[in-house]
Amino acid sequence: MYLQVKFILVFLLSSYIIASELESVRIHVGLDANSAQTFKKVQNSTHSGKKLESLQVILSGNATISSENKTFKVGFFSLNDEFWYFGIWYASIPIPAYIWVANRENPIKNLPLAAAEITGDGKLAVVDQDSRNIVWESNNVEEGSDLRLLEQGDLLLLSSDGRIVWRSFDFPTDTWLPGMNLTAERQLTAWRSSVDPAPGRYSLRLNPPYYGELALVYSSNNNDISVGMNNPFTYWTTGNWSGNAFAGVPQMTIPYIYKFNFVDPFTPMATFGYTEVPLESGLPLTRFVLDHMGQLKQFTWSQQSQVWNTFWSQPDNICRVYALCGNLGQCNGNPLSPCQCFNGFRPLSSVSWGKDDFAGGCLREDDASCSGNDEFKEVGGVTYDRTMVVSFSGRRSECESACLKNCSCVGLYHNSDSNSCKNLYGSLLNLRNYTSDNTMKDNVYVRVEFRGGGKKSKETALLIGIICGILVILSVGTAHLYLRRRKTMRRKGEDDSGFQVSNLRVFSYKELHAATRGFSVKLGHGGFGAVFQGVLSNTAAVAVKRLERPGGGEKEFRAEVCTIGNIQHVNLVRLRGFCSENSHRLLVYDYMPNGPLSMYLKHTSQSLSWDVRFRIAVGTARGIAYLHEGCRNCIIHCDIKPENILLDENFSAKVSDFGLAKLIGRDFSRVLATMRGTWGYVAPEWISGVAITSKADVYSYGMTLLELIGGRRNVEGPPGGENEKEKWFFPPWAARQIIEGNVAAVVDKRLSHVYSEAEAMRLGLVAVWCIQDDESTRPSMGMVVKMLEGVVEVTVPPPPKLLQALVSGESFQGVLPDSRRRVPQQDAGSFDANTSISMDSKDSKSADPLPLVSHRMNYNLQEAGETCCEHDDDNDNYRQMER
Repeated sequence: MYLQVKFILVFLLSSYIIASELESVRIHVGLDANSAQTFKKVQNSTHSGKKLESLQVILSGNATISSENKTFKVGFFSLNDEFWYFGIWYASIPIPAYIWVANRENPIKNLPLAAAEITGDGKLAVVDQDSRNIVWESNNVEEGSDLRLLEQGDLLLLSSDGRIVWRSFDFPTDTWLPGMNLTAERQLTAWRSSVDPAPGRYSLRLNPPYYGELALVYSSNNNDISVGMNNPFTYWTTGNWSGNAFAGVPQMTIPYIYKFNFVDPFTPMATFGYTEVPLESGLPLTRFVLDHMGQLKQFTWSQQSQVWNTFWSQPDNICRVYALCGNLGQCNGNPLSPCQCFNGFRPLSSVSWGKDDFAGGCLREDDASCSGNDEFKEVGGVTYDRTMVVSFSGRRSECESACLKNCSCVGLYHNSDSNSCKNLYGSLLNLRNYTSDNTMKDNVYVRVEFRGGGKKSKETALLIGIICGILVILSVGTAHLYLRRRKTMRRKGEDDSGFQVSNLRVFSYKELHAATRGFSVKLGHGGFGAVFQGVLSNTAAVAVKRLERPGGGEKEFRAEVCTIGNIQHVNLVRLRGFCSENSHRLLVYDYMPNGPLSMYLKHTSQSLSWDVRFRIAVGTARGIAYLHEGCRNCIIHCDIKPENILLDENFSAKVSDFGLAKLIGRDFSRVLATMRGTWGYVAPEWISGVAITSKADVYSYGMTLLELIGGRRNVEGPPGGENEKEKWFFPPWAARQIIEGNVAAVVDKRLSHVYSEAEAMRLGLVAVWCIQDDESTRPSMGMVVKMLEGVVEVTVPPPPKLLQALVSGESFQGVLPDSRRRVPQQDAGSFDANTSISMDSKDSKSADPLPLVSHRMNYNLQEAGETCCEHDDDNDNYRQMER
């Protein structure tokens, strides 16, 4: 009996254990392997003294969770395959862009052992499964049981009944997304470096105590740098909220994809955020980022070019970011590598500088803090901040002597005019050339290690004197040869003075004569000469432009070489080299196999697909925008037209013929130039004699864009016209149709409705904005690019007054350079949508100075400007004629 009872008890216990194991196996098998959701018991795992009874593993290793439409992913990522972080990033684009990081300060070193779990008390935790240490944990009070990633990039921790108990949007890192709000307690904090997401020195916050503006703030735990400074230190603000925008951010008033919302401003309860306004193409990916160099930047993803476009950034000058280069580091203004050390100094940490973390600044190369034998090196006119200044009167030697007695003296400033000294103690922050910031203009001398002198210097000077003496004797011996060739060398010097461009090849005339087979294959004819096809000795195909007119042609040649010799852009034709030999002036360009855009603007020519046309429109705009805004000096093209837009083997647009370009220094907004360009594309200010700006190119681009949309020239016979001499001016009619929403009437009929109506409307509206009479109303080319890419809302423009006058017969008052000067008016004629423009001249010497435009137009070109253009029927060229 006893054995039977014992057997029954053993059987029941075994059954219980087996059932428990089977249940555990059932739980493991029933979960989704892709999301790595498993359950297991964990014993004696603690965090901050708290004992964890069990954990629910959400994901581990390289597993990820995606949002509904796979825009975002959450999981573990690494920037160097050494440290791993739990974070969120864009999953729908090829370029990694991380928007949120959990364990910023505590990365995990082994990916297979990294896990994201929900703890026994319902918190989200990042766990190192090897040590069972929790490296990061959410701070929710109410328990969570489920994790969900929204399409907006917000990671939610939900309770068992679906309520939100914690969300990542409430704890932003360096990225500000649509729908995310900033508050008195919620701010952005930059990464420490480009590869270290740990909290850095810069943050964006609502500015206390009034909370009516946003502020960029510098803070540091480095006591050596922060001595004597308010910490944190505000180095940029938006200005106060005015009801619909911040006073210091006028860009907020531009119709754009954002809707800003400021709740309870000027109170501690203030909340500021933004949402996206849907566009025709949907919601583009967009974000604000406080980067590791302290600049707040706004990015929008371009689906066409597959890059993040920067729409706005502050501070606009990177050297205005506080303490960017650290102590004794100089800011040079280069956005990619903004910091450098003076001669005699080196980075405190070369490794950190290699990661764009310049906080450590520079130190002396000898690693010594100071020496009584130190000397002083002039570093020029620079500005500086955060240093203690001791001022007194005395000679420079007295300044140096006083500084050398104190190791904390790092440099001095001496004014020889006033015989005053300013000795600098402590740290030197924000060192930068005063040309970029005029707050202070001091020639500073920095204390450096003594590098020797005395006897050695005298010996060097003596050696230099001997060498100079020998050179003088040799120069006397060759004086006769010099005098004989001086005239020739002077002429050669004059010819070559404009051609000192290091990246251009200098061709001989013989080389180019052979490459073009005696200039036998003519590609076209430009304003200053013909263009020929050629093949170089390395089999590279080129286009050779031969200038045929002396004087103006040579001036054009020199302008082109100096302007585009060092400019490289994907949408600009590259200049390979030149020839300047005796009277020969030739330019050598890359050959564009698909010719100029003008070839495709005839109803008898090949028709371009809509996709190609749209790419040409965007590419041309980018090329012109680079000339205006991407170069050190603003470059005005002055002759934008289809003939100067070339197409490569992929039908990508390349802007060519910079011969009419004028350089405008960044310190000047305008340049008075002689009237140039081709009639039909020139802006009204050319005719009125008003000073020309880059907005003249915007007008020409708008006219060209109308031709591209319509697949026709702006001046040609109307559809079904019987009189060959009747010429129809297309832009007034096209502008009216576009403004009225009837863009289909303007689009090239050869496309047979195979085009994007939304893109066509966008191109049409941009074109009409570009051809506004008042240049201040026209957008910049940089803004045109954003309009075409769909990141800026394009509103319906007003009809251009000049074109409206052509259509309605109203009197156009012209463009006024100032209140005392008005373009002379004639009696208004009557024009309708099919206005006829008489073509009575039979040769290029017609009495009508502009044969394409009737005298019924309401201004007199002969009185309005000193020059006008004459049409050359033989080569479709416009020559400049002095009146």
